Amino acid sequence: MPIENFKTSHALTMGVELELQLVNLSDFDLTAACPDMLELLRRKPFPGNVTPEVTESMIEISTDVQTEYGPLLGQLLEIRDTLLLAGERLNIGICGGGTHPFQHWSDRRIFPKPRFLEVSELYGYLTKQFTIFGQHIHIGCESGDKALFLLHALSRFVPQFIALSASSPFVQGTDTLFNSARLNSVFAFPLSGRAPFLLQWDVFSTQYFDKMERTGIVKSMKDFYWDIRPKPEYGTIELRVCDTPLCVKRAAALACYLQALSGYLLECHDAPPAEDDYLVYNYNRFQACRFGLDGMIVHPKSYEQTLLRDDIQNTLDLIEPIAEKLGSLSALEEIRQIVLGGNDAGYLRNEYVDRGSVEEMVNAALLRFTQ
Repeated sequence: MPIENFKTSHALTMGVELELQLVNLSDFDLTAACPDMLELLRRKPFPGNVTPEVTESMIEISTDVQTEYGPLLGQLLEIRDTLLLAGERLNIGICGGGTHPFQHWSDRRIFPKPRFLEVSELYGYLTKQFTIFGQHIHIGCESGDKALFLLHALSRFVPQFIALSASSPFVQGTDTLFNSARLNSVFAFPLSGRAPFLLQWDVFSTQYFDKMERTGIVKSMKDFYWDIRPKPEYGTIELRVCDTPLCVKRAAALACYLQALSGYLLECHDAPPAEDDYLVYNYNRFQACRFGLDGMIVHPKSYEQTLLRDDIQNTLDLIEPIAEKLGSLSALEEIRQIVLGGNDAGYLRNEYVDRGSVEEMVNAALLRFTQ
């Protein structure tokens, strides 16, 4: 049967989801504290939403629907403070970062939720290896057709978000030489990568999704691990490539950067998306994951090679008038500071050098989350 109708949303509304690490403060390894955290947080109103993730060493928070940078950042700060208070009562640390730098996947426990258990049965050890931590950003769309247009128009900018948010340089105690090693774990899943190039919701729903459902491979949109996917039940598109930043201010800035960029693209300032835009997609993604802001990407239409940090600066200049209308110039300034000062992957590497151990690097991440 076809997927549900695309719910209409107000254009350019946004919401943020953050997957966060639960850390044992004695040895700085991950700890299976999610059930206790959820029980404690249920006892009073939570300023947003909090849910379990696939393993018990993770927790996911999400904001309400937001329209501007100030209120979005305000709610993320309130959520953070609520989590930190609960963590203090349980003697549990909470932090961002796309990967925990030395945890071993075999030590993790699957959260006993039916969907997570089904995923574990299907994907085996890959499910525990999915103990990685990302930021998901939702942008509201007025129709399914506009959602698919925006999804594909944004594809050329995916490397920017990977590079800006990258915070996963270490895996199992080793520097991977990647800025975002987290995405290598996502790539292992067969339904990851890019969405099919379709621009009409009726075609996507009644032909593509209907066929996929009849194969028995998928049951819902949750079964797709695409870099950007439509969420018809919310009336949004969801960008899924970002590592979880080390502080919520950076998370809010990334969301508003996407909001302003989406507003720019919807005004059709660029050439419309085309299937050929994906010729360089995987190469550009790799450059962003491996080298971060120093990655060299190829423009999908002009084939011009550009340093990612320069591409971001050029984009910031283009979308500044849109950001001003949306009240998010402060968010763009935060993005400029990342370009100039470096992403969280660089920060973590510097902390490792200065502090001398992966354990102390986790401690630095815990402290940064409190800022």
